Amino acid sequence: MSDPQQSPSPITTNPPPLKSYLPWTKTPLIVNAPMAGFAGPSLATSVTLSGGLGMIGGVSSAPDIKSHLQQAAHILQTHQPSPLKSEQDPLPIGIGLLLFALDLSSILPVLAAAKPAVAWLFAAPELPAYAEWAAAIRAVSPATRIWIQVGDVASALTVARSASPDALCIQGADAGGHGYARGAGIISFVPEASDALGAAGKGGIPLLAAGGIVDGRGVAAALSLGAAGVVMGTRFLGSSEVAVHPAYRAAVLAARDGGKATVRSVVFDELRGPSVWPEGYDGRSLAVRSYVDFVEGVGIEEVRRLFGEAVEGEDKGFGVGLEGRAAIWAGTGVGLVNEVEGAGEILERIREEARGILGRLSAL
Repeated sequence: MSDPQQSPSPITTNPPPLKSYLPWTKTPLIVNAPMAGFAGPSLATSVTLSGGLGMIGGVSSAPDIKSHLQQAAHILQTHQPSPLKSEQDPLPIGIGLLLFALDLSSILPVLAAAKPAVAWLFAAPELPAYAEWAAAIRAVSPATRIWIQVGDVASALTVARSASPDALCIQGADAGGHGYARGAGIISFVPEASDALGAAGKGGIPLLAAGGIVDGRGVAAALSLGAAGVVMGTRFLGSSEVAVHPAYRAAVLAARDGGKATVRSVVFDELRGPSVWPEGYDGRSLAVRSYVDFVEGVGIEEVRRLFGEAVEGEDKGFGVGLEGRAAIWAGTGVGLVNEVEGAGEILERIREEARGILGRLSAL
């Protein structure tokens, strides 16, 4: 991470309220995480049509991003009633962009044509890159709002000052998949980030809480902490629309005691060869055999050999009961994911749960 003092000059614009550019969404706002390889057009459109913000996961090429956004637009255009009122309106879908894996010049024409409602920026090699990407995207697609994912308070402050995001995605350490190797859970991260941003004159930036949220209780807690909405990834691994191998889903549904069944480690990114992720990032997966072998002293080359053999099998290495060798990205809330449902059912039930909890609390 770069020194905050090296960031560009502060931008003083105040981000607009989320509802002003996400008018179809229902309260509380629920967003599906832009899970690369899992959150495709089917999941994203289902979430949007159910009153959330559907996100398409980050992929590593501009043609794939273009294809996914076109597929999402087609689904929404053919849905009745269609949420697309005019070709001039932004596409009511977000797109996740992994900055270290993409070339900005190839992405800009795609975003200019598709006009997604949100561009979610994550994993820049250095923090100043966020300001560069944000300015370039705004220039070609002014209606696209910029959301930036951060994993600590210092980064939140730097990004808020330099890139003027329309929202910050505050990812806590309980989150599945990739994030900052060092960080706090949202129970302390969200309030501290909120206080720090307020003291810096950036308190108007909405915060979205991510990490360990899988039901209405988690949503209510995040809102109580000061979040404007929540992001859920692991829960949508149990949705009927997610793009996931059956063995992967079976392992997620079988997992219990998520704080022990999952673990953060860089070894998951070393299974196919040296990690391509920037320094300071790792990922949370189920504690599969590859991880156990590595921490017990098996050399990385042997771990890779066994992994390579496993992924040739019918289950692609996604064994149930922590016996697989392929990474199974999941957060600590995985023990609460017990069944497969449609994304719309998930959103409606969790919203109602959260409203009920907040209503009871307000009566105390």
